[in-house]
Amino acid sequence: MVKNPYFKQNKGKLPNDPPNYLGKVARAVWVKIVPFLEHTEKVQRIDSMLVELYCTTYEVYRLSYQDVKENGIQQAITKPIQAQGSGEILGEQFLGFKKNPAVATMKDAVDTLNKVAIQLGLTPKGRQELLAIVDEDKDDKSAGDALKDFFGGAE
Repeated sequence: MVKNPYFKQNKGKLPNDPPNYLGKVARAVWVKIVPFLEHTEKVQRIDSMLVELYCTTYEVYRLSYQDVKENGIQQAITKPIQAQGSGEILGEQFLGFKKNPAVATMKDAVDTLNKVAIQLGLTPKGRQELLAIVDEDKDDKSAGDALKDFFGGAE
């Protein structure tokens, strides 16, 4: 039995069930957005990797955000103060603050989410662009139809 190519499997539609290897948050996002994407009829099975990227990036965003909630947007930098002779730690010297690395991870995730969301039509701008493409496709005529119109009464 010959197996259909990937893009034709599931009648070319995205699977409703998320891949098993996705994390808990990514799986929940998949379940939320796939019905919407299927309803728009603008996304096909071959786009599942883009959907996967969106879902996993959202999970990275949420994990980063959780870290920022727990540890703050910046963290104190300290240096231990030791006794010269014994090496005993007497206290800490405050040196300032550094940005929590999770803040940069969040920013990168938001940038990626925005780019992928537009491609999938998950933002107002993305939906508008997809509608414009559909409208252009409706207006496009085949070369044969255009020639028939041009020579209108020549039949």
